Amino acid sequence: MLAIKNNIMAGNAARHLGTAYDSLARSVERLSSGLRINSAKDDAAGLAVRELIRADVAVLQQGSRNAQDGISMLQTMEGAMAVIDENLIRMQELAEQAATGSYSAAQRTIMNAEFSEMAAEIERIAGATKFNEISMLNSGTGSVSIHVGTTSTIDVDKVNMTKAGLDINTGVEVEYAVFSPQMADVADTTTAFLTIGGETVTLAIQFDSATVTEDAISVALTAGTYTIAQVEAMINAESQALGFASDGTEKNYDMASIIENTDGTYSLKVASRDETDSVSLTVSSTGSTGDWTLDGTVTATTNAVSTGVAINANNYAEDQEEGGLNILTTTAAVTAMVTITTAISTKDTARASFGYKMNRLESTIAILDIQAENLMTAESRISDVDVATEMAALTRTQVLAQAGISMLVQANAMPQMALTLLRG
Repeated sequence: MLAIKNNIMAGNAARHLGTAYDSLARSVERLSSGLRINSAKDDAAGLAVRELIRADVAVLQQGSRNAQDGISMLQTMEGAMAVIDENLIRMQELAEQAATGSYSAAQRTIMNAEFSEMAAEIERIAGATKFNEISMLNSGTGSVSIHVGTTSTIDVDKVNMTKAGLDINTGVEVEYAVFSPQMADVADTTTAFLTIGGETVTLAIQFDSATVTEDAISVALTAGTYTIAQVEAMINAESQALGFASDGTEKNYDMASIIENTDGTYSLKVASRDETDSVSLTVSSTGSTGDWTLDGTVTATTNAVSTGVAINANNYAEDQEEGGLNILTTTAAVTAMVTITTAISTKDTARASFGYKMNRLESTIAILDIQAENLMTAESRISDVDVATEMAALTRTQVLAQAGISMLVQANAMPQMALTLLRG
């Protein structure tokens, strides 16, 4: 029907043109973004799946980077252990050199100085080597967890490459004893550490070893009371007066020292000078008459002047040895060689464990990268636009849009035909 009030054909053409234009806009959006799903209205279910996959891919990729950082950390630690290895080998070499009998004591002293420096450098490396402020070479406890996925971790145990951990504490072994009576304050001037009753008592301290006997010291104590600091000073005054041996060896040293106990109290410690094989300690007192009391806890009575009496075992701890590895004698050097061999084995075990972990992390990186790649492929199938298909759709909608525009023009011209009839 030819009508002039309602142009039904124009409205129909406009509706189809709008539909074609919307399809054309959607194709342009997809082709320009490369995504089939640009908003939830494009594919609500597909969008939800895609976002979950993207989250998994991001976690896997970060896990791969975590593993790479873990390898970097282990490479840092393993590189430090390579230097520790060099130092241990040098210590072994020095011990072998000092073990032969063709060197003098003075030459071994020089060797021992380098030996001690190598051990000190190992201690420094173990404490100073860090990755992001994380130390892994100075403690035999604890571990570092490398996160390599949503819940997966690879734990790397810390190792102890310090002197204590390798059992290469250097120094000279000394004999010592700790007097058990304890003072609440090292500067206590009111409580007596030692009380002498009657006539003068001479306190004699003698260290003996299998190879050499150190000079004894004697401290004359008149009747009265003495603080722990006074006793320390009197003993050291005598040991500092020992002077030099005929071969030039320096004998004077501080024999006594005040040590702090774990409970915050203080005790008196006496130690030998530098014996490497000390075996005994004798502490005795002589006096003509009278008693003497140590901190008011134990009383010992002297006998005749010529005999002396050993201090009761309750008054001091059993004589002990402290010190460490050295190469000052052929015997000590041979012992050091055995100890260093064990230390090298300990270090090799720890270094190998880092190697195992690096290999495992590299394998983990490969797996994570494959997983991420496959998930990205799955996400691409859901989310990415098929360019060939979308170009075909774009071409079709372009033709429809052009035809729609043409038909809309024609439809808009239809009412003009009615005017022709009205003019007739």
